[in-house]
Amino acid sequence: MNIVLDTNILVSALWSPGKSASEILSAVFARKFTVCYDNRILIEYDRVLHYKKFPFSEQEIYSILEPIVKMGISVIADPLPDIPFTDESDRKFYEVSKFCNALLITGNQKHYPIDPDVITMVDFYKKYL
Repeated sequence: MNIVLDTNILVSALWSPGKSASEILSAVFARKFTVCYDNRILIEYDRVLHYKKFPFSEQEIYSILEPIVKMGISVIADPLPDIPFTDESDRKFYEVSKFCNALLITGNQKHYPIDPDVITMVDFYKKYL
């Protein structure tokens, strides 16, 4: 199954090991799910995980990003300009999820259009893990 991970899933996985987000990443690393991404998403992952407010080491960041890149699917998604977003920075995740026919896993569904393929990490964990 293809999935797209909102950046807050990666932050949560590093912030709270052993919780839903880190279990989702463990399943990705065990190849139970395939992460779809594009260059815009990778740039955001790297930028956010390096925020000074987060105490993540380079090794921790690398240990998450490197397997996503190696085992994931890199795409160039079709633009979806007619769908309104309150925060344009979230559009890329939705576009990639639609392009890959993937579930979009997020910590906050309010950032996205109402869509059954946009799911919270808790709901994803309950349903698929």
